[in-house]
Formats: sequence, C-alpha cells, structure tokens
Amino acid sequence: MVQSCVPTPKKDESVPVDFEQNNIEKVARCMKALAHPLRLKVLVALNDKELSVQDLVEAVGTTQSNVSQHLTIMRDKHILSSRREANQVFYRVGDCKVLELLELTKSIFCTP
Repeated sequence: MVQSCVPTPKKDESVPVDFEQNNIEKVARCMKALAHPLRLKVLVALNDKELSVQDLVEAVGTTQSNVSQHLTIMRDKHILSSRREANQVFYRVGDCKVLELLELTKSIFCTP
C-alpha cells in the first residue's frame, strides 16, 4: 500500500487544490490515455528514442493494427509526436515530462 505524504487535515481544514476544473478534465483525459498496458509498453519501448511503427510492433508483441490504434490515441492527446519518412511513420515521446511521470509512477507502484 502506498503511504500518504500529505498530512490528514484537521477538522474544519481543507486541502488546497491547485487545479482549475478545465485542467482537471484535461489531466484526467491524458491519464486515461496512459492507463492501458499496451500504451505503457509503447512508452517504455520509445523511452528517449524514436521508433518506426514496425519497430514498436516488434517491441510490444502485437499486431500493427492494434499498435496503430493506440499510437493514434496517444498522438491525439499530445503524448507522442510523429513524423513521416517515405512510407514509414516514426514516433517519439512528445515531452520528456511524460518520461518523468513514468519514472515517478514506477517509483511509487513498482518498488519492493
């Protein structure tokens, strides 16, 4: 179980919230886009490099159609960036902060 680092507020105290409603919804949509095992595998495979769709298919072990559907979701949420070279499409993580988020998530949920 993850231990809270936020002290429990005393009675009649509120915990400050730093998100506006539209930002909460934006973050929720992006977190939902990350909340799939195959999408996490894609991000781990990409890490800090650029890979073609075919390279990603081989790295995550599923069909090109399946990988392409998940890549589209992450690209539409600006998690990934892509570029076309001849008949190949290459993907990379759009913002290094996504990798920091993955590392933080790993440290919270995957530590012994």
